[in-house]
Amino acid sequence: MTRYDEKPWLAAYAPGVAHEIEPVTESLIDMMDASVGRYRRKTALEFFGAETTYGELGDQIARAAEGLRKLGVRAGDRVALVLPNCPQHVVAFYAILRLKAIVIEHNPLYTARELRHQFEDHGARIAIVWDKMYDTVADFPADIKLESLVSVKLTDAMPLGKRLGLMLPVPKVRSMRSALTVAPTGRHVFTWSRLLDGRRLSRRHPRPTVDDVALLQYTSGTTGNPKGAILSHGNLRANAMQGRAWVPGLQLGKENFYGVLPLFHAYGMTLCLTFAMSIGAKLVLFPKFDVDLVIAALEKSPPTFLPAVPPIYEQLSRAAERRGADLSTIRFAISGAMSLPVATVQRWEEVTGGLLVEGYGMTEASPIALGNPIGPSRRPGTVGVPFPSTDIRVVDPSDPTVDRPEGEAGELLIRGPQVFQGYWGRPAETAAALLDGGWLRTGDIVTVSPDGFVTVIDRLKEIIITGGFNVSPSEVEEILVTHPDVEAAAVVGLPRPGGDEEVAAAVVMRDGAELDSAALRDFCRTRLAGYKVPKRVIALDKLPRSLIGKVERRRVRELVLAELGR
Repeated sequence: MTRYDEKPWLAAYAPGVAHEIEPVTESLIDMMDASVGRYRRKTALEFFGAETTYGELGDQIARAAEGLRKLGVRAGDRVALVLPNCPQHVVAFYAILRLKAIVIEHNPLYTARELRHQFEDHGARIAIVWDKMYDTVADFPADIKLESLVSVKLTDAMPLGKRLGLMLPVPKVRSMRSALTVAPTGRHVFTWSRLLDGRRLSRRHPRPTVDDVALLQYTSGTTGNPKGAILSHGNLRANAMQGRAWVPGLQLGKENFYGVLPLFHAYGMTLCLTFAMSIGAKLVLFPKFDVDLVIAALEKSPPTFLPAVPPIYEQLSRAAERRGADLSTIRFAISGAMSLPVATVQRWEEVTGGLLVEGYGMTEASPIALGNPIGPSRRPGTVGVPFPSTDIRVVDPSDPTVDRPEGEAGELLIRGPQVFQGYWGRPAETAAALLDGGWLRTGDIVTVSPDGFVTVIDRLKEIIITGGFNVSPSEVEEILVTHPDVEAAAVVGLPRPGGDEEVAAAVVMRDGAELDSAALRDFCRTRLAGYKVPKRVIALDKLPRSLIGKVERRRVRELVLAELGR
């Protein structure tokens, strides 16, 4: 038995926070139905000023579910979403779940190659797609057997005045319109409005249970290329319950959440799609984070809860200082996905008067597993303590069955009701990540203080975290070496002042070729999402390798930093 079995961190919990959550007995659909019934007349969603009540949201979910049923969606089917933040995203998410089907979230900014890889992996037959991405998905090769494609126009969810304003022949307006929508070129496009133009799903239709799979969330995990993490209704409901338990002082039916995090990301999905909806909050949706859009929304719907990443807190606090914007209504702010600098915490709390705390998680944990207490016992610079009903161990990375002595660094293991079911179609990788007893290997090296606060000091995995997103070095390397002038490549993450990393590459050029870093980055940009494209590219005569020929990325990072004079 280790000292962690005694849970020394419980003494740090904020007053009123339960040590354990109740056993999960309801699916996400049960949760949503309860909110619709309890908060029927309250606003559930706001998008550019247009409001949707919980009653209207429930009706749209039932209609979308019936539309999907008519398209042939059955229990256990996978349905792909390729959508930015918008009301249609929320409706589609719950409509799919209502049919006992499985949601698969995708980044709508991915290139065709990146999306195709994931579609080949999960095999969804039906996809609901942002109209700007419709042609990309429609042009997939025949071996991806898509049977139905639903096109979503974001502007349809805007107020009439906004929609009319977007028709003005003004350059700035045209630019905004093109960023939000584009007409698909297909002649017979099946639209979102047509999907909802019908009856509601019968109440007698089979409902999902706690044990049913709810979501495939693609992640780079601890190693390798993106793979689908299998999350059940019970996993996601448990994490929403843990989040609710963690934040004392929440006012049910009265909180305003700002949805600046992408809903297709595990962090935004849980904090906004499940946690916010479970407490009857108003979710103010932004198609992407934009300081001007957020500042403009403050007067109509002042936020009380802002889940985000450190760069967003930095930009908002500086903008508030410059413009005199009032952020004082934000009582709770929870940062995740990357390290939170103490200076960011100090600036934010000076500007808002509220609390900013850091949490820790990973997609495989739905995603949140640890957090700083919402109160005076918080400890900036750490990722906090385990959530209710969550256990941890610190083990020898080379043999995770061996616990590290107290005070020594080791790999963090997590166990709790939020831990995933495995990777889709990858039993070997599932076995490597999930150990006996339900322990999840995080791949992070940590130390734990005597009172249970966890500090992340290194990562076993070589995943790069930039802007809150995971980038697999091997995926970027595979693209770089397809360039005719590149013989070999190694991709690493370089630390940035904001707490995350920038993607950098070291390449070995073929004989006679010279490095043109701008051209190489442009080459990557046509094949990778923008955040994966290396910000820095340097040339080396050869890559440092181990005795068995494996590229030593740690040494590569040192060489890149030296070349850049850091």
